[in-house]
Amino acid sequence: MEMTALDYAKSVCGTMMRKFEAPDLPPAGRYHYHQGVFLSGMQKIYGITKEKIYFDYIKAWIDSLVEENGSFPVSEEDEMDDYQPSVLLFDLYKETGEEKYKKAMERTAELLKIQRCNQYGGFWHKHCVPNQMWLDGMYMAGPFMTEYGATFDYAPFFDTVHLQMRLMHQHNRDARTGLMYHAWDAVCEKEWANPDTGCSPEFWGRAMGWFATAMFDIAEKLPDTYERKLDFVDVGVELLEAILKYQDKETGLWYQVVDKGEVPGNWHEVSCSCLFLHALCKAIRLGYLSDSYKPLAKKAFDGIVSTLGYDGDDILVRQVCIGTGVCTFEGYLARPTSENDLHGVGAFLLMCSEYHRAIEKGEE
Repeated sequence: MEMTALDYAKSVCGTMMRKFEAPDLPPAGRYHYHQGVFLSGMQKIYGITKEKIYFDYIKAWIDSLVEENGSFPVSEEDEMDDYQPSVLLFDLYKETGEEKYKKAMERTAELLKIQRCNQYGGFWHKHCVPNQMWLDGMYMAGPFMTEYGATFDYAPFFDTVHLQMRLMHQHNRDARTGLMYHAWDAVCEKEWANPDTGCSPEFWGRAMGWFATAMFDIAEKLPDTYERKLDFVDVGVELLEAILKYQDKETGLWYQVVDKGEVPGNWHEVSCSCLFLHALCKAIRLGYLSDSYKPLAKKAFDGIVSTLGYDGDDILVRQVCIGTGVCTFEGYLARPTSENDLHGVGAFLLMCSEYHRAIEKGEE
C-alpha cells in the first residue's frame, strides 16, 4: 500500500524519537531553531493525529530548558535563530495552562523588542553580523511575533514584522528573476556584499524556503482586521511563482543554488524543496493559489520521497545542506550534506503536514 504524507511523517517522528530522548536533541542544552523547527513539524503532526506521544515529547524538550520563571538559555551572540522555538509555547500554554510557558513567551517578546537593528529598523541576524538581514530571520522571529501579537493583543508587533518583510523584499529581491538573495548588508561592508546593493551573490534555496514559509505562516496568524495582511500574501505568492520557474522538470526538486541547476556540481537540496512545497501547499489550502498548482505539488512530493533512505524501521531524510552562512556559489556547492539533520527533518515534517491537508485530505 502506498504511503501517504502522514505515514511518512509519523515514521520520521518515530525514527527521531527512537534516536533521541527529547532533552538530548542536538545541540543539547541550547534553545535553538534546529530543535525548534523539528518540533514545530512534530507539533503540526500532533495537531492532525492528536497522538499524545508527540505532545509529550515536545513538552519534555521545552521543560528541559524553560525554567518556572520563564527563562531559557540563549546564545550570547543575540541570534535570531534562538527565538524560533518559542512558537512551540502557544499550544503548550493553551493545553496545559502552565504559567511558565506564558512567561517564556513574554521573555521572548521582550528580547525581540530590544533586538539590534540597522539604520532602517531591520533586525541584525545576530550580533557577529552587524547590519545584516538574512532571509532566515523572517522565519525565526516573524511567526512568533505575529502569534504573540494576536494572542496577547500586542498590535505593534504586526507593524514590526511588516517592516522586516518590506525591507527584505525591497533589498534582497532581484527584479529580473523574482528570487531573493540570501543576505543584505545595509552598510555594504562585508566582502560578499555587492557595492551598490549590499546583497550577497547567490540565491540559496533554504534561505528562500524559510522566507516563503514565513510569509504564509504570518498571513495565517494575522487577524483579518490588520490592514496590511495581504502584503504578506502578495510577497509570498510572488516569490513562489518565481521559485516554481526553477523546479527541475525531471525530478520535481530544486537545486542548492536555485537558479543554476545547469551548472556542473550543483545538486538537488531536499530541505529547500520541502520548504518550497510546504509554502505552496499552504498557499493552495488558504486559497491564495488555485488548485491548478496541485500537479506541481505532486511532482515535488514524489521527488522528495524518492530521495529518502531506509534502515530497518527508520526513515532517513537525506541530501540536506548543513547549517550555512553566506557563501559564494562554489561555497554553497561544497557544503556537506547531512542525514536526519534536525532542521532537514523539520522541513520534511512541515511539508508533510501541509501536503496532507491541502493535497491528500483537504482542509480538516
